Amino acid sequence: MATEYDLVILGGGTGGYVAAIRAAQLGLKTAIVESGQLGGTCLHKGCIPSKALLRSAEVFRNTKDVSRFGVEISGISLNFEEVQKRKHSIVEQLHNGVKALMKKGKIDVYYGYGRILGPSIFSPMPGTISVEMADGTENEMLIPNNVLIATGSKPRDLEGIQVDGHIILNSDHALQMDKLPKSILIIGGGVIGIEWASMLNDFGVQVTVLEYGERILPTEDEDIAIEAEKQLIKRGIQIVKNARIQAESLQKETNKISIQANIKDKLEIFEAEKLLVSVGRVANSEGIGLENTEIELDSGFIKVNEIYQTKEKHIYAIGDVIGGMQLAHVASHEGISAVEHIATGQKHTMKYENIARCVYSYPEVASVGLTEKQALEQGFKIKVGRFPFKAIGKALVYGDSEGFVKMIADEDTNDLLGVHMVGPHVTDMISEAALGLLLDATPWEIGSTIHPHPSLSEVMGEAALAVDGVAIHF
Repeated sequence: MATEYDLVILGGGTGGYVAAIRAAQLGLKTAIVESGQLGGTCLHKGCIPSKALLRSAEVFRNTKDVSRFGVEISGISLNFEEVQKRKHSIVEQLHNGVKALMKKGKIDVYYGYGRILGPSIFSPMPGTISVEMADGTENEMLIPNNVLIATGSKPRDLEGIQVDGHIILNSDHALQMDKLPKSILIIGGGVIGIEWASMLNDFGVQVTVLEYGERILPTEDEDIAIEAEKQLIKRGIQIVKNARIQAESLQKETNKISIQANIKDKLEIFEAEKLLVSVGRVANSEGIGLENTEIELDSGFIKVNEIYQTKEKHIYAIGDVIGGMQLAHVASHEGISAVEHIATGQKHTMKYENIARCVYSYPEVASVGLTEKQALEQGFKIKVGRFPFKAIGKALVYGDSEGFVKMIADEDTNDLLGVHMVGPHVTDMISEAALGLLLDATPWEIGSTIHPHPSLSEVMGEAALAVDGVAIHF
């Protein structure tokens, strides 16, 4: 049986289902093909479940430290089974919400594995989708005017280290742990590795991070990364940089794993109960029929133009499968932009430098715009303001005053270039900075905004004033 659509979306993750909703709003007859569950990686294997665990870790950490607030509690313990139940409950609630949105938008959902066919009896152009149905029923043939590929990504493997899901894990496996290990090695000090390091440390696990580069969080401003590392080490997390993993040295036993790393020409052995490989993600671009099209790849990622068209102009691609920032909120807005072009012909190009990015560790890290190094490399003459949380009354009241906000501006035009934060609740405050960049604000305009007192957001106003050396409270 063949069914015609205005748009068929391969992948029902955050980018895919948001694009489908917008397409339905614009009057397009739309279908999603999803091989797993609606919501994709973000809802089931990434953003939401990991943040649910991080929240439980935060509560556990704070509860153990309540005596400094004058509160006395005894007999504190962690029930990790209940932690996981809470995570599952949140995911299921949101999953049901996404399914309800599909019904509301009259969006057809095909659960199965979709492949793009070449020119055939169904269409003279590539793009017909053959769906191998998950329930074993006969394949469905979908004939769309347009296709949107939103198949996402999966954890990258590390050559020579075989992930087994029990002793050697990737982030997908780690989310499903039913019991916490006493110790863990984490290969990779990027965003995912640092979030897991922070969470597991809060849960009482002995954590060692082995990072190949010269610093953790390599995409963040250097000052921010240094401060985050300092705080993580202070909490008892071991961070080893310039670590060249010797995969051939790996030895695995029932409850122990060991591996060697070359640290500045010196071999060191690291041991733990489990090993988490966190070295980035790769595109889900194989097995979806791209060979039947003229679509081009670059290191496994689908190549697109500024409006997300592939070389086949009626086939678009968004999200992790095209590389870039690989963030859920980025995929969603790429999907909206692609769909609006399909429906209206209008081009809405995104300014990626205006998109905020967050690390939900403790301390939290958030940033938007250019780092100091990037600004200098691009030829800007810059001025920089910094303001510490320790000078913010609400931070002291809150009991978390480590960290700072760093603001970078163009000295010639006074335009805001970047804002970088490390400290309490910065992932919630970064949106003010992102709005500032969107509106081409200057530090003076942010500094002139009257922030409520006492509030953590006062740090934004003070950092903005600090750009011109007129901060009030420091």
